[in-house]
Amino acid sequence: MGRVGLSTERLVRAGAELADEVGFDQVTVSALARRFDVKVASLYSHVRSSQDLKTRIALLALEELADRAATALAGRAGKDALAAFADVYRDYAREHPGRYAAAQLRLDPETAAASAGVRHARMARAVLRGYDLTEPDQTHAVRLLGSVFHGYVSLEMGGGFSHSAPDTQQTWTRIVDALDALLRNWPAPSAP
Repeated sequence: MGRVGLSTERLVRAGAELADEVGFDQVTVSALARRFDVKVASLYSHVRSSQDLKTRIALLALEELADRAATALAGRAGKDALAAFADVYRDYAREHPGRYAAAQLRLDPETAAASAGVRHARMARAVLRGYDLTEPDQTHAVRLLGSVFHGYVSLEMGGGFSHSAPDTQQTWTRIVDALDALLRNWPAPSAP
C-alpha cells in the first residue's frame, strides 16, 4: 500500500507543477520525493520510474490542451477557429511552460494512439475543414500549423523576440492572418 495521501494522480499533478517551476527536463522521481519529503522508494508503488512519471505528465498536458482547445473551438469556424486554436497553444505554453514541454515528449506508438494527441489532430483537421483542403494537403497543413505554433512559442518563450519591436502579440496576430491567407489560397502541388 502506498503512503497515505499519495496517489498516482496526485504525484503526476505535483510533477506537472514541478515541471512548470523548474523545467520538464528537471523532473525526476527523486525531485518529486523531495517535494513530498518522502523516500524515493515510497513513490515507486505509484510510478515505475522517472520516465514513467514524465510520460504521465505528458499525457496530462495533452489532455489539458485538448480540453482547452475543444472549449475554444466550440461554435467557431474559419479564421476565428484558426485564431482560437493557435491562441490555446500559445496561452498554455505561457501559463504552463513545463507542461507544454511535456506535451512534446515522444510517446511510443501505443501510448500516443491512446492519448489526447489524437483529439488534437482531429481538432486541427476540424479547423482545416473551413479551408476546403483535401488529402494529402490537409495533412501538410496540419504539420504546417503545428510547426508554426510550436516554433513561434518556443522562440518567444526562449526570449528570441524580446529585444525588438513590434510587440510579440502584433507578430502573433499577423502570423495567424498569414496562415489564414495561405490556407485560403493553398498552392497546387508542384509537378514532379
